[in-house]
Amino acid sequence: MTTDAVSALPPVAPRKPIVRRHHGDDVEDAYEWLRAKEDPEVIAHLEAENAYTRDRTAHLAPLQERIFGEIKGRTLETDLSVPTRRGDWWYYGRTVEGSQYGIQCRAPLTSPDDWTPPVLSPDTPVPGEQVLLDGNVEAEGEEFFSLGSFEVTTAGDRMLYGVDVAGDERYTVRVRDLVTGEQLPDVIPDTFAGATFSPDGRFIVYTTVDDAWRPDTVWLHELGTPVEDDVKLFHEPDERFWLGAGFTRSDRYLVIGMGSSITSEEWLVDADDLRSAPRLVWPRTEGVEYDSSHAVIDGEDVLFILHNDGALDFELVKVSASDPTGPRDVVVPHQPGHRLLGVSTFRDWAVLGYRREGLARLGMLSYRDGSISELEFDEPLYSVGSGGNPEWAPPLIRIGYGSFITPGTVFDYDVATGELLLRKRQPVLGGYDSADYAQARVWATAQDGTQVPVSLVWKRSFGEAGAAARPVHLYGYGSYEHSIEPGFSVPRLSELDRGVIFAVAHVRGGGEMGRQWYEDGKLLHKRNTFTDFVDCARHLVAEGYTTPEQLVAEGGSAGGLLMGAIANLAPDLFAGILADVPFVDALTTILDPSLPLTVIEWDEWGDPLHNADVYAYMKSYTPYENVRDVTYPRILAVTSLNDTRVMYVEPAKWVARLREVGADALLKCEMVAGHGGVSGRYNAWRERAFELAWLLDVVGAADA
Repeated sequence: MTTDAVSALPPVAPRKPIVRRHHGDDVEDAYEWLRAKEDPEVIAHLEAENAYTRDRTAHLAPLQERIFGEIKGRTLETDLSVPTRRGDWWYYGRTVEGSQYGIQCRAPLTSPDDWTPPVLSPDTPVPGEQVLLDGNVEAEGEEFFSLGSFEVTTAGDRMLYGVDVAGDERYTVRVRDLVTGEQLPDVIPDTFAGATFSPDGRFIVYTTVDDAWRPDTVWLHELGTPVEDDVKLFHEPDERFWLGAGFTRSDRYLVIGMGSSITSEEWLVDADDLRSAPRLVWPRTEGVEYDSSHAVIDGEDVLFILHNDGALDFELVKVSASDPTGPRDVVVPHQPGHRLLGVSTFRDWAVLGYRREGLARLGMLSYRDGSISELEFDEPLYSVGSGGNPEWAPPLIRIGYGSFITPGTVFDYDVATGELLLRKRQPVLGGYDSADYAQARVWATAQDGTQVPVSLVWKRSFGEAGAAARPVHLYGYGSYEHSIEPGFSVPRLSELDRGVIFAVAHVRGGGEMGRQWYEDGKLLHKRNTFTDFVDCARHLVAEGYTTPEQLVAEGGSAGGLLMGAIANLAPDLFAGILADVPFVDALTTILDPSLPLTVIEWDEWGDPLHNADVYAYMKSYTPYENVRDVTYPRILAVTSLNDTRVMYVEPAKWVARLREVGADALLKCEMVAGHGGVSGRYNAWRERAFELAWLLDVVGAADA
């Protein structure tokens, strides 16, 4: 392993202790002062951390540049997406070599009966093409640019788009007339992502957030009227609930949905009378989640409702839209371990998403007899989902597919014939051949005997995984029932081609193995997430895949909490830990309901403010509270100053505390970015190249 030379001393954050007291427990916090984002001393400290990290990683600049070149060289920089039909147009995106951001375009249909998307070439002009939005033009003069809303009316005559130029996920919505090219006077500031037109194009429905960054209010804006006159359609006062709104594919209803981590509720508004009173679907019941999808069967408006009322892994029922609380017709009964994920209804059939044996599946649901025809794929590990299907009555369903070794693929599924029509596979330049790589799933035994799946991908030329110890990059998340899917990554090839095995530990707290898998890794079972990851790492070492000197771990956000926890639990098991926007000061955050998202998070982590048992449990694992005087692995924490989800102060405090015990910890803070990091594809590639260069250096593969 190459040891980076120390040519500068690390920044030392002054200790300014304050005492936090809860449930009779006094905790001295020396670095909470770093939360004062506007304080020049805080900014100066973050800049010093950045300078130190640059100095400590300067020797990796050539490797970082090589990896950036590899990512760039494998990417077809000038490319087009597969067109999606909506109304009288095909909509698609362009990327252009040298440009950071995408370009949204459309071209007219050649025939109203045409459902086969045109095959587009970057070198051939598209007849009738219109450029709707060029992100590079909109981003001129800005250090950060993010598009949070983008939609065109059904008639195709107007476009809305919401832009964030700070990284704080507050979007300003603007409207453009696509017939004249004029900007309309309608400007709506400080919206949440996801603003949408009404089906008739007269209105915009959007949401705003409260002081804790919680989407809490749905608004109705009539085009051509002052924003001050916008109508408040719905307000959710309960601080545990997020709120959102969108129209059914049928254009029959506006659905206003709200949910916490464990409870949800929906209201319907007739799309042809948006100022009418919302109608409740099912009354809110603590612990019951549901969502509805509208269909018309034999002339009757019905709702397909996916719910977990007495059905841990969810059940699908059909009810009358005029009487949703009336009789329920069970369409797909509850099956333990067969986790239903979602249903998308169309005029003639529905698409059902579900998870079985740790993999996502898709099935076509017949309205006639309730049968499900599952789509089959021949890889042992893959990810699949439907998307980009705005039309109510299409003959084809757009599907996205991929695996660790198969680049992202777009299919259209012909419902009548059952045929999968390949529309496009992500091009990977430089002679990529999926046969040169392999993927597999192994199982690690957790402390309590639970079998935990671990996915692996490697390059075959280095030998079979496990035949000899090699560098391993182990990734984990394990919260919010979020599943880490077997997906393809161009940057990852730079690791695999240097002999690194990439692995994912599908730990409890995620959703890979059903709802119980999630329940067993949250609240007072949260430690299972951390011990599962450690047990997966121990399994890879014990079975000869790697050694502690060649093992590096990575996780981001809630996965960053996982990284901080495993650093304390098993510091000798890892050579390095990469923590992206890490939630490492969890107890401090969850104790303060004035901070963004805190109250919402109580359903996931527990409420330590009011419950002494939860307080004690969280204090036992939260990384910042449990830094020990041990030899830690090398640590790189990456964060963003404007992140509203996991604030920069958490990794800043954590790194300061780690330095007290002599840990080799680096902090990199993007000064103009948000939770997702920097904006722009080239900036993102450089950021990932930096992280991978550090990672390869840690595991001794920097010169491979």
